[in-house]
Amino acid sequence: MKPQITVITLGVDDLEASLHFYRDGLGFATEGIIGKEFEYGAVVFIQLQAGLRLALWPRKSIAEDTGIAVQTASATEMTLGHNVTSKAEVDAVMAKADSAGARIVKPAHDNFWGGYSGYFQDPDGHLWEVVWNPAREQ
Repeated sequence: MKPQITVITLGVDDLEASLHFYRDGLGFATEGIIGKEFEYGAVVFIQLQAGLRLALWPRKSIAEDTGIAVQTASATEMTLGHNVTSKAEVDAVMAKADSAGARIVKPAHDNFWGGYSGYFQDPDGHLWEVVWNPAREQ
């Protein structure tokens, strides 16, 4: 199988609140909620980079589509990594997330491997790591 990931979907409890956090708080560009005319169809798409979108979709819609009952969410299931070009940019993104209403889980700090990072959670508990890696080519 050749990896062809084009959409990362986050299950959310309140689509309006998630839209507000990502669009208004973090500044992610989006057309807003689309698909409201379909039962279980309302979704938000955010273009992350060429060929990759972030989708915000209600957990109950994911449950309906997959046939799997809504389950207890766990913040340690996965993280989303946001790589930046400097320590100062890590601090700036963490401050923006904080002002948008994110829960700061671990403030930005120097790492044992030489980088600098911090963690925040969105309104639904999804973990984001904001990281500067001096060894990563930008």
